[in-house]
Amino acid sequence: MINNERITCDLTTHDFYYDLPEELIAQTPAEKRDHSRLMLLDRATHDILHKTFYNIIDYINENDVLVINNSKVIPARMYGHKADTGVDIEVVMLRSRGLDLWEVMTRPGKRCKPGTVIIFGDGILSAKVEDILEGGNKLLKFKYNKEKFDNIYNVLDVIGNMPLPPYITKKLEDKSRYQTVYAKHEGSAAAPTAGLHFTEELLARIKAKGTAIAPVMLHVGLGTFRPVKVDNVTEHVMHSEFISVSKESADIINERKRNGGRIIAVGTTSCRTLESAADEDGIIHPIDADTGIFIYPGYKFKATDALITNFHLPESTLLMLVSALAGKDFIMNAYDTAIKECYRFFSFGDAMFIQ
Repeated sequence: MINNERITCDLTTHDFYYDLPEELIAQTPAEKRDHSRLMLLDRATHDILHKTFYNIIDYINENDVLVINNSKVIPARMYGHKADTGVDIEVVMLRSRGLDLWEVMTRPGKRCKPGTVIIFGDGILSAKVEDILEGGNKLLKFKYNKEKFDNIYNVLDVIGNMPLPPYITKKLEDKSRYQTVYAKHEGSAAAPTAGLHFTEELLARIKAKGTAIAPVMLHVGLGTFRPVKVDNVTEHVMHSEFISVSKESADIINERKRNGGRIIAVGTTSCRTLESAADEDGIIHPIDADTGIFIYPGYKFKATDALITNFHLPESTLLMLVSALAGKDFIMNAYDTAIKECYRFFSFGDAMFIQ
């Protein structure tokens, strides 16, 4: 388990609050992925520019490396019922703990005691509650017809729903729009949303320019939406998530850095993966581990030079991370500007490039 050492921070959680009009919360994706708006932040000059996302190619250099999170969102939300009473149960798959054994979140939680059997999809899938974990999550053992389905992901494709964040209330018509075009490894319960803006065509143009693209992986958990409930930022306990960096990607990133290129993280998940995999000299090492790294103002970045990200919730750990990179006052000013300019916020919203 990787965690960063506690660092000094004299800011409170409320220092990261801003008032967002509800109509600026994006309920649906942009019609075209790369036609979202793009706010450019220059950390050196504090200039703010307004562009369209496909313009980002003009601000990425040929010797840079773009680090993407290729984790794939699974349709992790299912609706079932208790086998004995018929009471409705909602289950959100959080993390694989072994062969068909998963850590999940259940609603209502109190009705799912050890031994409870839950039926999904007219019997296509069933699950038995094996244990109650610390924090209230459950450990479920799933059963399904293995002659019909190769694995549980195939079952979820049939009966599962995308676990959209609670602030998105409109039905998602196309599941693929809550998935990056480069998603590969199944396991996320939420999308690494900064990557949603890229199209295959835009990525091809970026590669043709000479920019390297290095995939890493962080399986995003629902903890990413968990509010910070303490006043003292440093007392918040960060959720843990599984990360992976291959030797091939580490070599690409390190080579570009040695030759003067920038490491550009696509999303806070890629940033947290990079910072977890980097040593004190900023060298990225191959890794497969859990990370609970919590980045907030005062943190000294070891690897990340620039960040492509979305606009985050008030008082969230993600807003704290971008404030650590760009400076809290500059970020909060940029958010005020985004509200005045009617940018779209959160998962399906517009993008920001901090460089």
